[in-house]
Amino acid sequence: MTGSELQILKNKYDIIGNDPQLNRALEVAVAVAPTDITVLITGESGVGKENLPRIIHNNSRRKNGKYFAVNCGAIPEGTIDSELFGHEKGSFTGANEMRKGYFEEADGGTLFLDEIGEMPLASQAKLLRVLQSGEFIRVGSSKVLKTDVRVIAATNVNLMHAVSKGKFREDLYYRLNAVNISMPALRERPADINLLFRKFASDFSTRYGMARVTLDEDASILLRRYRWPGNIRQLKNVAETITAIEAGALASPSEKCVITASIISKYIPKDEPNLLPVKSSVWQETTDGNSEREAIIRTLFQLKQDVEYLKGIVAKAGLTDKAAPHLHTAIPMPESTDNEAYNVDDKWIIQPEEDPEEQEAKASSEEDEDMTVNSNYQALIKKALQKHNGNRKAAAEELGISERTLYRKLKSM
Repeated sequence: MTGSELQILKNKYDIIGNDPQLNRALEVAVAVAPTDITVLITGESGVGKENLPRIIHNNSRRKNGKYFAVNCGAIPEGTIDSELFGHEKGSFTGANEMRKGYFEEADGGTLFLDEIGEMPLASQAKLLRVLQSGEFIRVGSSKVLKTDVRVIAATNVNLMHAVSKGKFREDLYYRLNAVNISMPALRERPADINLLFRKFASDFSTRYGMARVTLDEDASILLRRYRWPGNIRQLKNVAETITAIEAGALASPSEKCVITASIISKYIPKDEPNLLPVKSSVWQETTDGNSEREAIIRTLFQLKQDVEYLKGIVAKAGLTDKAAPHLHTAIPMPESTDNEAYNVDDKWIIQPEEDPEEQEAKASSEEDEDMTVNSNYQALIKKALQKHNGNRKAAAEELGISERTLYRKLKSM
């Protein structure tokens, strides 16, 4: 796209900014629009991901068809299948009549599935079928229906991490991720922050009939240095609040409202460098400086649990290394009865037999390590319980284990 074409597109969809990453996202959206390829839009919450699906739809051959935007995270798990695929009359309590779902209603058009990472696993399997064959079944029916819908999905979470935790289907991830468009966070495009603020402040001044808000140099610098964990949505709220309070206090709308750094600092939260805009780590960090050490202890302890679990399976199966000293045999893991997930690709491997002296030395070393890990982990459990005033559920969540496992550990202490 030429620079003028890109600017026309931005004006049409009220997009502000000249950042190269933003321009690249818009160019890719326009490039893939004429096709029916599935698009996955990634980016933090509040970066403006909702603009791209409309650009893709309006520049596609489906532009005269219907366009629906569905927030998967806002639909209760028990009703999401009905919302997406429809239901038959009497299929569940309250189903007083047949209802078409979004896939049926959007036939020939485009369906934007926002917060796709929040979709339940059972619904993910049905979505995969629609993407692969265009077939779906209404809730309470056995009749297979067909639809021709282009799907665009968006997420503010790391789907590959969700796949590794068993919360998102790997085959669905690769099916959705045919084309990935990444929207940059606001802190990654600092030159656009003042442009956005001026646009928002101008819009709100006109809407409320208040004085025009301008920033002095120090205030502009402060805005650019702030991390904006809420991205454009947060900046817009700050601009509206400042316009309403600071400009509204002036006697006449014809006056200019100059905002200084001291004024603007009252409307943005204290910058916390450890505050992440989206949940991206496995464990929640603590503020006492020991988070890394504690995370390592948790990891070692959970690895030890996995090893003990696998040893138990070997014993139950009646298998030994002597039966197959050089054979690497894959044995399926049984379904876990606990809330913890053992993600070892559902398989384990029998290792070759070791020398007896090496085994004895290794066993002694492992025993010392086990005592150290157990001691540290017990201290970690006590610390978590103290932090949460004895609330076992909250302590278990911080430790990254199930409440049931915490009960078992407390009993053995």
